[in-house]
Amino acid sequence: MNTKYSIREATITDIPTIHPLAEAIWEPTYRPILSREQIDYMFEVIYTYDALKRQMMEGQKFILLYDGAEPIGFAAYSTKEPAGAVYKLNKIYLLPSRQGEGLGKLLLEAVEKRVREAGARYLDLNVNKYNKAKAFYERAGYQVLLEEDIPIGPYWMNDYVMRKGLA
Repeated sequence: MNTKYSIREATITDIPTIHPLAEAIWEPTYRPILSREQIDYMFEVIYTYDALKRQMMEGQKFILLYDGAEPIGFAAYSTKEPAGAVYKLNKIYLLPSRQGEGLGKLLLEAVEKRVREAGARYLDLNVNKYNKAKAFYERAGYQVLLEEDIPIGPYWMNDYVMRKGLA
């Protein structure tokens, strides 16, 4: 890893760093595929300070990516099926201005390394069917496992569940 980049575990004390990153990333990421109302609703459900704290308390582990002292991205993962050694990548986001530099791959590989060390044999993720990130995941070795429609309040997320074997 280039020495100017660093990745570290995040805790509840990092929520004031994660929240503004999410604010800067969420809307531009989903603007092409979701309505403004759905984007706003989902942001409130997932990224308020209380929602982030609850996710951490419920077992999601967050990591932060820095360029020097500047936070530029984050990811979160958790156990999905302990008996089957399946983990889930819950979130992975980079500032739009930093996308296309290979940093998403750096962040994804950091999650894969952590879950592999925790005993994972597979890493699953959900990606919206219309999200251009699907091609990024395919290049990283993920394959569509199934399609899933998830209700979030009055809205639906129409996703692919993708999986990568970590053996």
